[in-house]
Amino acid sequence: MDMNEIKEIFFQECEEQLAELESGLLKLNDGDRDPETVNAVFRAVHSIKGGAGAFGLDDLVSFAHVFETTLDCVRSNRLDPGPEVLKVMLKSADVLADLTNAARDGGSVDEARSRQLIKELEALANGEVPQASAAPAEPVAKPVAAVAPPPVNDEGFQPVAFSFDDFDAAEEPPLMEMPTYEIVFKPKSDLYAKGNEATLLLRDLSRLGEMSIHCDTGALPTLDRLSPESAYFFWKISLKTDKGEDAIRTVFEFAEWDCDLEISLVEDEATQSGEELPMQPVPFDLSILDDEPAVSVGVVEEEEQLVSQQQDRDAAVSAASTASNVLQMAQSAARAPAEKAAPAASAAAQSAAAQQAAASAATPTIRVDLDRVDRLINLVGELVINQAMLSQSVVENDTNGTSSINMGLEELQQLTREIQDSVMAIRAQPVKPVFQRMSRIVREIADMTGKSVRLITEGENTEVDKTVIDKLAEPLTHMIRNAVDHGLETPEKRLAAGKSAEGTVRLTAKHRSGRIVIELADDGAGINREKVRQKAIDNDLIAADANLSDEEIDNLIFHAGFSTADKISDISGRGVGMDVVKRSIQALGGRINISSKPGHGSVFTMSLPLTLAVLDGMVVTVANQTLVVPLTAIVETLQPEASAIHSFGSNQRLISIRNSFCPLVDVGRILNFRAIQANPVEGVALLVESEGGGQRALMVDAIQGQRQVVIKSLEANYTHVPGIAAATILGDGRVALILDVDAIVAASRGHSLKPEMSLAAVG
Repeated sequence: MDMNEIKEIFFQECEEQLAELESGLLKLNDGDRDPETVNAVFRAVHSIKGGAGAFGLDDLVSFAHVFETTLDCVRSNRLDPGPEVLKVMLKSADVLADLTNAARDGGSVDEARSRQLIKELEALANGEVPQASAAPAEPVAKPVAAVAPPPVNDEGFQPVAFSFDDFDAAEEPPLMEMPTYEIVFKPKSDLYAKGNEATLLLRDLSRLGEMSIHCDTGALPTLDRLSPESAYFFWKISLKTDKGEDAIRTVFEFAEWDCDLEISLVEDEATQSGEELPMQPVPFDLSILDDEPAVSVGVVEEEEQLVSQQQDRDAAVSAASTASNVLQMAQSAARAPAEKAAPAASAAAQSAAAQQAAASAATPTIRVDLDRVDRLINLVGELVINQAMLSQSVVENDTNGTSSINMGLEELQQLTREIQDSVMAIRAQPVKPVFQRMSRIVREIADMTGKSVRLITEGENTEVDKTVIDKLAEPLTHMIRNAVDHGLETPEKRLAAGKSAEGTVRLTAKHRSGRIVIELADDGAGINREKVRQKAIDNDLIAADANLSDEEIDNLIFHAGFSTADKISDISGRGVGMDVVKRSIQALGGRINISSKPGHGSVFTMSLPLTLAVLDGMVVTVANQTLVVPLTAIVETLQPEASAIHSFGSNQRLISIRNSFCPLVDVGRILNFRAIQANPVEGVALLVESEGGGQRALMVDAIQGQRQVVIKSLEANYTHVPGIAAATILGDGRVALILDVDAIVAASRGHSLKPEMSLAAVG
């Protein structure tokens, strides 16, 4: 493995650490004060700094070092992570991400912003609280009311308050001294090359207990032989702590490969020297003395002294070990009455440690180049097509359908399906990385507009194909910018409307009917439909006397070049945002709907396929053309009867299904496959459900069967065709078109497909 591959692995790990950093800071911003969250944030920055030091990325190391120092103040409870402090840290996380990207891609970073944040971080580390957080902190430091002294009588006697509780405390047995550990810490030159500092490690070690330290400089050469990249010092440390050896090793967890570390537990000095230990209450069952002769305590002590003087070195070591065990038992017995919850806490800690160790070892992972996964998926897609072709050929040439070949083909079909599902699961990833990127967008737009905005994310672990995730960032970015800039009001207007000064943007993801649904909601003013309508008239998009529904007015914002901004700014005004959103969502085979209520906010709903590679579909025939209807959109299929068909208006028909009426849509007529509507009784009805369009009964001529098909992009190989989502290759080698159910349903509601873009025109 060459250096470039190692560097690429480092940047991949940086992405994970940056995601962990932002996630932890957002938890702290939401009020989480768990020490483990603070430690996770600190470890993320520390790991980035260490790796950057190994590759000589000085700018990244310098900024990460200042950031790490400030986080260390939070970790040691010397800096309270208030809102203003976290605001600076979130901005610092953004700059750290920019520096990482610049180091990887060779770009540049705003140096003025970096220097400003370094000054702010250093100020925080020095205890200088930002002005915005200093004001609320004043009431906390209220002066304590002075206690009036007791009155003095005529004889000059002044009563003194006295408590007998001190006697009870004095009678409590003294606690045993904490265990002492001897530590030898020998850094290697790699430790300093990776940006670590021995003094910081020693400082963290000192927080575990009482520590004495000696620096050994015996290996230091003369000045002419001194190498600035070598490590000559090592430290001998004596540490008294009750945290245990694991806590000591945790301090060195990021440097354990770059140093020699020895940790040993030192026996108690009193036990080793044979001095008499202080009396400790030890629980003792007197019933065992019933069958034993009484022994004088003095005789026992005399015998023990004689034995200890005559035993050899090995026996002395064994006796010292036994005495140490007795001492530990006495210490536990002495503390038991005062710490009844200690055993339960210890058991819980051991259980948590065991669960953490099991969790860390339960899911081993490997890194695989994405191109290899894509190639594997393409090969599996070809395997599915060839399996379908083989099955089609056997069916056409075998009439009895009971041959061993058919049985083998059924097993092959099942195995192919399992392989395909497993391969697709490899590409499935949670939407969390994309959602986390939106936090930065919200912060930046809020600062530029002077608004107070809170982003709430839900369903971050919802999984979808990586291809979909990669293409989600751009439309989500435009929608977030639109929600903050246009949707949310200024704090003054929100307060005047009886709302909180802080606006809320909610981003959620969930699975629904074999698709992923992403919703972006804000609690702003909603869409100003009068303003949108007037702007559309001014831009000659609609006639002045056009009668449009609320939904149609809302969808005007998706037109290219349309914007309701009064002036052009760095954020909006050029009319390219929502147009890009609609085109991006349609390119993914998805759809977007708007629901807005004046004064209460808007909700943008995006519905996308879970994968762009395969789908389960119903193969149907319409006017001698073969189409595929996505199975996730079909509720049921039925054979219409003449008594269930009812005419409505001039050319509309309804079908009665279980005492309810549903519009009947002739797919062949919508796509211009035929000039007149077909007889419903002679075909099959597919009851489908679309996003926001309700149920419709799609009329087709016949059903060929249900198959899993490989999706081929029609836009990439031909052009966009209204009413058609994509194409596929059937088992007999023919190309079949995959129906866009939502476009068909929309056309049935009056939004007719353009004749020049119908299949009759382009085919």
